[in-house]
Amino acid sequence: MKNLKNKVALITGGTKGIGYGIALSLMNEGMKVFVTSRDEERALDAAKQLDKATTSGAKAHGIQADVRDLESQKKAVKDIVEMFGQLDVVIANAGLGHFGSIEDLTAEQWQETIDTNLTGVFNSIKASVDALKKSKGYYITISSLAGTNFFEGGSAYNASKFGVTGFTQSVMLDLRKHNVKVSTIMPGSVATHFNGNEPDESDAWKIQIEDIGELVIDLLKMNERTLPSKIEVRPTMPPSK
Repeated sequence: MKNLKNKVALITGGTKGIGYGIALSLMNEGMKVFVTSRDEERALDAAKQLDKATTSGAKAHGIQADVRDLESQKKAVKDIVEMFGQLDVVIANAGLGHFGSIEDLTAEQWQETIDTNLTGVFNSIKASVDALKKSKGYYITISSLAGTNFFEGGSAYNASKFGVTGFTQSVMLDLRKHNVKVSTIMPGSVATHFNGNEPDESDAWKIQIEDIGELVIDLLKMNERTLPSKIEVRPTMPPSK
């Protein structure tokens, strides 16, 4: 994908944070981008904001879809393919976090974390396999350093992200024979609204959302003979404790 212009991408949970940063980077390369949210109004509003922010004149599209629902993901893919005839890139980004001791973590919090962060990735990929085999496309999942480093109070989140990391690497082996690339990006601290954070100047030391977008562009443009299948990325200089 040396030339990304007019390629078509679907980004789950693309209305803010990492997903939004990736969307803007892809649009600046001239790609057609669809961002999803469970809330249609939020998806449409994010698309409008992306249209204003891009430097390329490319257009974003907001679409209502719930990664927890396979049929919802299938419909999103079907609508995209009907509109543009192809789907080239799927970024499985949607995620959330519930944190706390196993003593306090509720069954509902556990289920929501697994359903969104892990099953949601399965649904996003499963729904679009035929489309990406046809386009010889690229899947990128957004895992986390929490997908290899466990921590206190992170049982649900760790389980979901360990699962995403392992799932993605297995899918990579399944699909590379079809000329479909699959990678997972595992960020450390990123300046987003995740877990109630409000990004400000105190987050300047963190990875910025545009940095992840730049990384995605690098992956898409890499020579087809080479596949970075698992990429850990962390802040260069975290604050001293």
